[in-house]
Amino acid sequence: MRKVNLKDIPEQERKSPKGKFGRASKNISIALGREPESLDLSKRHPFDLALVRIPKGKSLCPYHAHAAESELYLVVSGRGSVRDKNGRTEVGPGDAFFFQPGEAHQLSNAGDEDFVYYVIADNPRSGGATGDSCFYPDSGKWAVAKEGSEEVIVKAIETDYYEGEE
Repeated sequence: MRKVNLKDIPEQERKSPKGKFGRASKNISIALGREPESLDLSKRHPFDLALVRIPKGKSLCPYHAHAAESELYLVVSGRGSVRDKNGRTEVGPGDAFFFQPGEAHQLSNAGDEDFVYYVIADNPRSGGATGDSCFYPDSGKWAVAKEGSEEVIVKAIETDYYEGEE
């Protein structure tokens, strides 16, 4: 059995250049030995678990939909606003919610204290054939996995399926 304590897991912060988006997270699965690059499920783990904290006035990231990843959320503390195709829903401690692949969503802090939740993903992002891509409906961009754990952000125009192929 592998065991970790949240107090021993370093918090990783990420902020957007203009400050609209921000979060701090503890990747529990990595601390338990998950190897995101591995294709061996015993090393890669069949799911990913993280504890996420969104500061007051911030959103986690832009409104997006995963192509391959399902995500389950459980709110620990604070108040959140969850955007989906039907609008916004307020969430708080004890609330759980789920997004399947293709369901666009965005989480934001809707209160005066940090919004804290756990997220469990069944297909964590990693490179190569095991990767996920995201579509950003508000901007028409895609985040596409490259080799390794890198991703590239692209914005394209619609084209014919066979263009450049024959």
